[in-house]
Amino acid sequence: MSATTKQRIVEAGAALFRRQGYSGTGMKQIAAEAPAPFGSIYHFFPGGKDELGAEVIRISGRAYGQLVPMVFDAEPDVAIATRNFFIGAANALRASEFEDACPIATVALEVASTNELLRLATAEVFESWIKALAERFKRNGLPARRARELAVAMIAILEGAFVLSRAMRDARHVEVAGEVMAAAVRAALKERPVGSRKVR
Repeated sequence: MSATTKQRIVEAGAALFRRQGYSGTGMKQIAAEAPAPFGSIYHFFPGGKDELGAEVIRISGRAYGQLVPMVFDAEPDVAIATRNFFIGAANALRASEFEDACPIATVALEVASTNELLRLATAEVFESWIKALAERFKRNGLPARRARELAVAMIAILEGAFVLSRAMRDARHVEVAGEVMAAAVRAALKERPVGSRKVR
Protein backbone atom coordinates (compact mmCIF):
# COMPACT_ATOMS: atom_id res chain seq x y z
CA MET A 1 0.00 0.00 0.00
CA SER A 2 1.19 3.53 -0.74
CA ALA A 3 1.90 6.26 1.77
CA THR A 4 -0.87 8.27 0.08
CA THR A 5 -3.42 5.67 1.14
CA LYS A 6 -2.27 5.90 4.75
CA GLN A 7 -2.46 9.68 4.62
CA ARG A 8 -6.01 9.54 3.25
CA ILE A 9 -7.02 7.18 6.07
CA VAL A 10 -5.56 9.47 8.72
CA GLU A 11 -7.17 12.57 7.20
CA ALA A 12 -10.54 10.83 6.94
CA GLY A 13 -10.27 9.71 10.54
CA ALA A 14 -9.40 13.22 11.69
CA ALA A 15 -12.36 14.75 9.85
CA LEU A 16 -14.82 12.19 11.17
CA PHE A 17 -13.55 12.36 14.74
CA ARG A 18 -13.94 16.16 14.68
CA ARG A 19 -17.50 15.98 13.41
CA GLN A 20 -18.99 12.97 15.15
CA GLY A 21 -16.54 11.91 17.85
CA TYR A 22 -14.39 8.84 18.31
CA SER A 23 -17.08 6.44 19.48
CA GLY A 24 -19.47 7.56 16.76
CA THR A 25 -16.99 6.80 13.97
CA GLY A 26 -16.65 3.32 12.56
CA MET A 27 -13.73 1.79 10.68
CA LYS A 28 -15.86 1.06 7.61
CA GLN A 29 -16.93 4.68 7.54
CA ILE A 30 -13.30 5.81 7.67
CA ALA A 31 -12.42 3.46 4.79
CA ALA A 32 -15.33 4.79 2.73
CA GLU A 33 -14.44 8.40 3.49
CA ALA A 34 -10.74 7.89 2.63
CA PRO A 35 -11.52 6.20 0.13
CA ALA A 36 -9.41 3.12 0.78
CA PRO A 37 -9.85 -0.66 0.90
CA PHE A 38 -11.12 -1.66 4.33
CA GLY A 39 -8.22 -4.07 4.82
CA SER A 40 -5.70 -1.30 4.22
CA ILE A 41 -6.59 0.25 7.59
CA TYR A 42 -5.38 -2.86 9.39
CA HIS A 43 -2.35 -3.03 7.11
CA PHE A 44 -1.20 0.37 8.34
CA PHE A 45 -2.73 0.12 11.81
CA PRO A 46 -2.64 -3.50 12.98
CA GLY A 47 -3.73 -2.31 16.42
CA GLY A 48 -7.06 -1.30 14.93
CA LYS A 49 -9.10 1.76 15.75
CA ASP A 50 -7.15 2.70 18.88
CA GLU A 51 -3.84 2.72 17.02
CA LEU A 52 -5.37 4.74 14.20
CA GLY A 53 -6.95 7.09 16.74
CA ALA A 54 -3.63 7.74 18.46
CA GLU A 55 -1.99 8.45 15.10
CA VAL A 56 -4.79 10.81 14.10
CA ILE A 57 -4.49 12.66 17.41
CA ARG A 58 -0.73 13.15 17.10
CA ILE A 59 -0.78 14.17 13.43
CA SER A 60 -3.73 16.52 13.93
CA GLY A 61 -2.04 17.92 17.02
CA ARG A 62 1.11 18.76 15.07
CA ALA A 63 -0.93 20.37 12.29
CA TYR A 64 -2.97 22.51 14.68
CA GLY A 65 0.18 23.29 16.66
CA GLN A 66 1.65 25.00 13.60
CA LEU A 67 -0.93 27.75 14.09
CA VAL A 68 0.97 28.98 17.15
CA PRO A 69 4.12 30.12 15.31
CA MET A 70 2.04 31.15 12.30
CA VAL A 71 -0.03 33.60 14.34
CA PHE A 72 2.28 34.61 17.19
CA ASP A 73 5.53 34.99 15.26
CA ALA A 74 3.83 37.23 12.69
CA GLU A 75 2.52 39.76 15.24
CA PRO A 76 4.93 41.71 17.49
CA ASP A 77 2.24 42.48 20.08
CA VAL A 78 1.61 39.22 21.94
CA ALA A 79 -1.76 40.38 23.28
CA ILE A 80 -2.95 41.19 19.75
CA ALA A 81 -1.59 37.85 18.57
CA THR A 82 -3.62 36.16 21.30
CA ARG A 83 -6.78 37.90 20.15
CA ASN A 84 -6.01 37.10 16.50
CA PHE A 85 -5.64 33.43 17.38
CA PHE A 86 -9.21 33.34 18.70
CA ILE A 87 -10.54 35.37 15.76
CA GLY A 88 -9.02 32.82 13.38
CA ALA A 89 -10.58 29.98 15.36
CA ALA A 90 -13.99 31.67 15.26
CA ASN A 91 -13.76 32.20 11.51
CA ALA A 92 -12.79 28.56 10.95
CA LEU A 93 -15.75 27.44 13.06
CA ARG A 94 -18.13 29.56 11.00
CA ALA A 95 -16.64 28.34 7.73
CA SER A 96 -17.28 24.71 8.74
CA GLU A 97 -20.83 25.57 9.86
CA PHE A 98 -19.84 24.57 13.41
CA GLU A 99 -18.91 21.01 12.41
CA ASP A 100 -15.13 21.26 12.73
CA ALA A 101 -13.69 22.38 16.04
CA CYS A 102 -10.77 20.75 17.82
CA PRO A 103 -10.38 17.01 17.15
CA ILE A 104 -8.13 16.60 20.18
CA ALA A 105 -10.68 17.94 22.65
CA THR A 106 -13.49 16.00 20.98
CA VAL A 107 -11.64 12.73 21.52
CA ALA A 108 -10.29 13.67 24.96
CA LEU A 109 -13.79 14.31 26.30
CA GLU A 110 -14.82 10.82 25.26
CA VAL A 111 -11.83 8.70 26.20
CA ALA A 112 -9.97 10.37 29.09
CA SER A 113 -11.46 7.96 31.62
CA THR A 114 -11.73 4.84 29.47
CA ASN A 115 -8.84 4.58 27.02
CA GLU A 116 -5.34 5.14 28.36
CA LEU A 117 -3.64 4.95 24.94
CA LEU A 118 -5.76 7.76 23.54
CA ARG A 119 -5.69 9.74 26.79
CA LEU A 120 -1.90 9.77 26.65
CA ALA A 121 -1.96 10.87 23.01
CA THR A 122 -4.30 13.78 23.76
CA ALA A 123 -2.26 14.76 26.82
CA GLU A 124 0.91 14.74 24.71
CA VAL A 125 -0.67 17.08 22.16
CA PHE A 126 -2.07 19.48 24.74
CA GLU A 127 1.33 19.64 26.44
CA SER A 128 3.03 20.47 23.13
CA TRP A 129 0.59 23.33 22.56
CA ILE A 130 1.06 24.64 26.09
CA LYS A 131 4.84 24.61 25.68
CA ALA A 132 4.65 26.44 22.35
CA LEU A 133 2.38 29.14 23.76
CA ALA A 134 4.39 29.48 26.97
CA GLU A 135 7.52 30.03 24.92
CA ARG A 136 5.86 32.95 23.12
CA PHE A 137 4.82 34.50 26.42
CA LYS A 138 8.32 33.99 27.87
CA ARG A 139 9.80 35.81 24.88
CA ASN A 140 7.84 38.83 26.03
CA GLY A 141 9.55 38.88 29.40
CA LEU A 142 7.14 36.83 31.48
CA PRO A 143 8.58 34.43 34.07
CA ALA A 144 8.37 30.78 33.07
CA ARG A 145 5.70 29.91 35.65
CA ARG A 146 3.45 32.82 34.66
CA ALA A 147 3.96 32.08 30.96
CA ARG A 148 2.85 28.49 31.46
CA GLU A 149 -0.18 29.55 33.50
CA LEU A 150 -1.30 31.82 30.67
CA ALA A 151 -0.73 29.06 28.12
CA VAL A 152 -2.81 26.58 30.14
CA ALA A 153 -5.56 29.18 30.57
CA MET A 154 -5.55 29.93 26.84
CA ILE A 155 -6.02 26.30 25.83
CA ALA A 156 -8.72 25.79 28.47
CA ILE A 157 -10.60 28.96 27.47
CA LEU A 158 -10.36 28.18 23.75
CA GLU A 159 -11.62 24.62 24.12
CA GLY A 160 -14.46 25.75 26.39
CA ALA A 161 -15.41 28.47 23.92
CA PHE A 162 -15.51 25.88 21.12
CA VAL A 163 -18.00 23.78 23.10
CA LEU A 164 -20.19 26.78 23.89
CA SER A 165 -20.10 28.09 20.32
CA ARG A 166 -20.94 24.73 18.78
CA ALA A 167 -23.84 24.20 21.18
CA MET A 168 -25.24 27.70 20.66
CA ARG A 169 -24.26 28.04 17.00
CA ASP A 170 -22.60 31.36 17.70
CA ALA A 171 -18.87 31.80 17.06
CA ARG A 172 -18.90 35.16 18.82
CA HIS A 173 -18.36 33.23 22.04
CA VAL A 174 -14.90 32.31 20.76
CA GLU A 175 -14.21 35.96 19.96
CA VAL A 176 -15.38 37.07 23.41
CA ALA A 177 -13.09 34.45 24.96
CA GLY A 178 -10.26 35.85 22.86
CA GLU A 179 -10.82 39.39 24.14
CA VAL A 180 -10.80 38.15 27.73
CA MET A 181 -7.62 36.14 27.15
CA ALA A 182 -5.92 39.07 25.40
CA ALA A 183 -6.78 41.29 28.39
CA ALA A 184 -5.24 38.70 30.72
CA VAL A 185 -2.06 38.74 28.64
CA ARG A 186 -1.93 42.56 28.73
CA ALA A 187 -2.37 42.51 32.49
CA ALA A 188 0.41 39.95 32.89
CA LEU A 189 2.74 42.04 30.73
CA LYS A 190 2.17 45.04 33.01
CA GLU A 191 3.27 42.89 35.95
CA ARG A 192 6.55 41.86 34.34
CA PRO A 193 9.59 42.06 36.56
CA VAL A 194 11.49 45.34 36.25
CA GLY A 195 14.18 45.08 33.61
CA SER A 196 12.57 42.24 31.67
CA ARG A 197 12.37 42.70 27.97
CA LYS A 198 11.02 41.04 24.89
CA VAL A 199 13.28 38.53 23.18
CA ARG A 200 12.84 37.90 19.45
